[in-house]
Amino acid sequence: MNILIDEHIWDFDLAAALKEISSQRREQALKFKFEQGQRLSVLAYLLLKRGLRESFGITGNPLFEYTQHGKPSIVGHPDIYFNISHCKEAVACVIDNRPVGIDVEAFHEYRSGLARYTMNEDELSGIEKAADPSRPFIRLWTMKEATVKLLGSGISHDIKNVIDKNRFHYTTVERQNYIYTVAQYHEDNSGKRGL
Repeated sequence: MNILIDEHIWDFDLAAALKEISSQRREQALKFKFEQGQRLSVLAYLLLKRGLRESFGITGNPLFEYTQHGKPSIVGHPDIYFNISHCKEAVACVIDNRPVGIDVEAFHEYRSGLARYTMNEDELSGIEKAADPSRPFIRLWTMKEATVKLLGSGISHDIKNVIDKNRFHYTTVERQNYIYTVAQYHEDNSGKRGL
């Protein structure tokens, strides 16, 4: 598994980078109204390109195809799995030879209404006992998002109960301004069937 993180959202030439990516991705990036969204989209694609080169020796611009719920895959490479995510602080990409999901979220103010809507009772109890409830909330939120992205199902799952440590392995890393989580099936359950 190759996990790539980049916090340098404003440190590259956007116009030059737009010329280096596929027309498909360029079109997607330019749909963002503001420059920050364009930069995040382009940087995520550049991270994917770097990871594909490092992990699989692929040097071209990948093209995407999408499932009915919007999960992307790389045209011509059905055995390469990847996922990308971004927030205002960082861009994250994960690439592997088995299904993976990743989510990155910047720290922000805790909102109890959102927590009650998205967390189960045990999770909510742990969050509310914390000195800073925003941190455990965002950690759990990234776990939920990474799981949903791994499954490729969209938020059609019961978001309150989607975390399943018996079925999935979670790697969560906390940085100063954000948290990211990678979700993957345990080794004995690759998840390749039915995708």
